[in-house]
Amino acid sequence: MGIVISPSILNADYLNLGGEVERISNADFVHVDVMDNHFVPNLSMGAPTVEALVTRATLPVDAHLMIEEADRWAPVFADLGCHSVSFHAEATAAPVRLAREIHRLGARSCLALRPATDIAPYVDLLPEFDMILIMTVEPGFGGQKFLDVMLPKIERTREAIRRTGLDVWIQVDGGVSRETIERAAAAGANNFVAGSAVYRAEDAAAEVQTLRDLASTAFHH
Repeated sequence: MGIVISPSILNADYLNLGGEVERISNADFVHVDVMDNHFVPNLSMGAPTVEALVTRATLPVDAHLMIEEADRWAPVFADLGCHSVSFHAEATAAPVRLAREIHRLGARSCLALRPATDIAPYVDLLPEFDMILIMTVEPGFGGQKFLDVMLPKIERTREAIRRTGLDVWIQVDGGVSRETIERAAAAGANNFVAGSAVYRAEDAAAEVQTLRDLASTAFHH
């Protein structure tokens, strides 16, 4: 299991998304945050913008859906060609059925958890998912401070995955930077969403590599 860096374009220049993706050409994915101003108190891009990214971006698209009615809308983003689709446990009535539908459409299926949502009720469902996304801030806005209280949750999730023997990734999203990525990796995360840390850096690609190196050392140690 390798280290995956998925920079979020939430804090990128929306008038130049193509150029902004080129700045992170050495990343593994481009992470897009889809927010509906209902599930979270913010509004971002919708399906048309994501479709344009899928069509034109040089990186595979990792879609994080912070929206209500995930059962209805998550398959739309898989059908658009997103490589990975994360939907929130709190926004779905039938997570297994939804995960299987996303797989049927050819995308990786990922379960996202808000900070207050425990992994325990979903441990038996781990075989249905390719990744668990653990929010390390309250979802909705970029630039927030990393919540260290999520580290035990990352550890519990990694231990549950180890017991299954599955290759399920753990993604962390929120406050990921040089100062926090090692702690998250040491706890068991291997996929990192970094928005502000990457796009506020003078050299975004160099920052991606720095984060990758820090995480790799901590994860394998």
